[in-house]
Amino acid sequence: MIKFGIIGTNWITQMFIEAALKTEAYTLTTIYSRSQTRAEAFLAQLPVDDVTLVTTLSDLFTAVDVVYIASPNALHFEQAKAAIQAGVHVIVEKPATSNPAEFAEIEALLAQNPAVRYFEAARHVHQPNFKRIEQTLGELPQVQGATLVYQKYSSRFDSYLAGEEPNVLTREFSAGALYDLGVYPIYAAIALFGAPRAVQYLPTLLANGADGKGVANLFYDGFNVTAIFGKNANSYLSSEIYGLKETIVTSNIAELETVTYHDGEGHVDNIGETPDANPMVQEAQDFADMINDPVSTHGQYRQWFQLAKQVNQTLFDLRSSAGIVFPADQKES
Repeated sequence: MIKFGIIGTNWITQMFIEAALKTEAYTLTTIYSRSQTRAEAFLAQLPVDDVTLVTTLSDLFTAVDVVYIASPNALHFEQAKAAIQAGVHVIVEKPATSNPAEFAEIEALLAQNPAVRYFEAARHVHQPNFKRIEQTLGELPQVQGATLVYQKYSSRFDSYLAGEEPNVLTREFSAGALYDLGVYPIYAAIALFGAPRAVQYLPTLLANGADGKGVANLFYDGFNVTAIFGKNANSYLSSEIYGLKETIVTSNIAELETVTYHDGEGHVDNIGETPDANPMVQEAQDFADMINDPVSTHGQYRQWFQLAKQVNQTLFDLRSSAGIVFPADQKES
């Protein structure tokens, strides 16, 4: 069993814990929080016992094989660095780092610690329905681009409207629409089509300078991909991938509840399957397989690592095109 601990006591952490336990490959041993009271309240919601609560990272890292990091974006880099230096595998929520300079430092540190695995938790590209999209895309005689959508009104946006500064809507924490929900369509685009030759981001900025929603254009040879995402409005648009007259349609590019193939002649086939109620199960299983068998899975691990690296670069290029600067960028420069 893989002993794992968590950083971040929120709903996404609870979802990952449930997914990891469902695989039967992990056992939760340790919860880290700077607040003992918050950690106790979080533990009370979990179907587990015999879990240690710690308030220092050193105590966390000595107790686990792998750490799942779901803290605010701006904290991912330093916490992942500390884990790698302690010889602990890392599963870090997207976005893995704030900028390519941080990612490069992580890559260099991993080279010094070759036994450590570092995963970005982009759950949708691990799901069976995403694999079905990849397979069907490969069968199209021609590709003419895509429109990828993921826009949901944030549970924290009412707080922003009330004058507060939630972490997920501030540049100080390397956040905003692009570095949250926008990661899903950008990840999907690069996983499906590779790195774009150029990008453009057209954000709608909040009063604090963070992006509330936006449209990203990724330019490829012969076609474009448009990504629509946001945290201050809801969208019910489907995501579409265009062949010549064929179209692959999914409910949205992050949740992938349904996937259908339209042949352009009036025939529609359901090519997906009913997803697991917890969308993080497959990624948790994939990461466990790579931790338990690093040799035979090394090739796939390198592919996912390079995908994460390219996504990080593309996110940075997109927000640079819009003039959005994070404090983390100034620190690195």
